Amino acid sequence: MSNSDFDLMKVSKEIKGATDGQPPLASWNPPFCGDIDMRIARDGRWYYMGTPIGRPAMVTLFSTVLWMEGDKYFLKTPVEKIGIEVEDAPFLFISVCHNEGEKGVELTFTSLTGDRVTLGPEHRLWVEHCPETGEPSPYINVRYGMKGLLHRNVFYELVAMAKEVERQGKATFIIVSQGVEFVLGTLA
Repeated sequence: MSNSDFDLMKVSKEIKGATDGQPPLASWNPPFCGDIDMRIARDGRWYYMGTPIGRPAMVTLFSTVLWMEGDKYFLKTPVEKIGIEVEDAPFLFISVCHNEGEKGVELTFTSLTGDRVTLGPEHRLWVEHCPETGEPSPYINVRYGMKGLLHRNVFYELVAMAKEVERQGKATFIIVSQGVEFVLGTLA
């Protein structure tokens, strides 16, 4: 599909008309219609043909139809599946909220697009490190095999609340949500 064949407003109306809330993407099997010049940057900004998409409501709407197959990302509607580029993770989590649940503390993260994910057995957290710089990149499972990156400030908030325990002779920083421990990092 060429960018000239893609109509942001038309696709937006198709998505809105398909369902309220999170669409049933797993049950939709539209044909692949090609790739378009749409990209989600590492900082969570969406671009179309090199220009930022300035309407937050449109970005939020498109985020509801994000789909991943293998290592490729798509916008998936009932009638078409369109390939897009994702630089790192399609979601960026910008805040965390602490609540008390049945199993104790629950940490619920909110993304730039309004997605809410509670850390626990279904939504795991892990930290990857850049081989060149050692800089941490913390991620959470979101949906359909996709992950979300935690904003640096959110990660620092988690580090501040972490408990330091000794594991295998190293100081290890952990947080707990829904009774599950997650490792943020270690000190040698």
